[in-house]
Amino acid sequence: MRKKAIEKIKWLRSLDDKHNFTLVCSDLSEIGTYAKVDNDVFRLLKAHTPGPYTYILDATSEVPRLLLHPKRRSIGVRVPDHRITHALLAALGEPLMSVTLIPVGDDLPMNDPEEIRERFGAHLDAIIDGGACHLDPTSVIDLRELPPKIIREGRGDIAPFVG
Repeated sequence: MRKKAIEKIKWLRSLDDKHNFTLVCSDLSEIGTYAKVDNDVFRLLKAHTPGPYTYILDATSEVPRLLLHPKRRSIGVRVPDHRITHALLAALGEPLMSVTLIPVGDDLPMNDPEEIRERFGAHLDAIIDGGACHLDPTSVIDLRELPPKIIREGRGDIAPFVG
């Protein structure tokens, strides 16, 4: 992960160092490289990936310090069900750093490539236009301790995590 790219994303979103970033992984096995996963957590992940979930887990030493929450040493991880993202992951051979594009002062994430180009195009190296994506963000589930804690309700069904 390049420091300059991470700093640019922080600047575009006006994020501080305490913001939780997410690593978008190609599959469940890649999550284990970057996050600590015990057997109980593995079973939950296996049942719900790929999908519209972001999981907060304790990070391994493989995670670049720039992406870690400074006090909790945690990282968000997710395995999406999206063909363009999987093509990018396959081409890169490593996870992508991700953050939802919610501009300062806005309540909803930007999801239209043309609007993103108009507003931020001068500051971006590339925009991949796969059409507009969901407005609803992923469901964020903290799995650092069980039972899971729901951080944000989103597209993913949270019922399996609130048992």
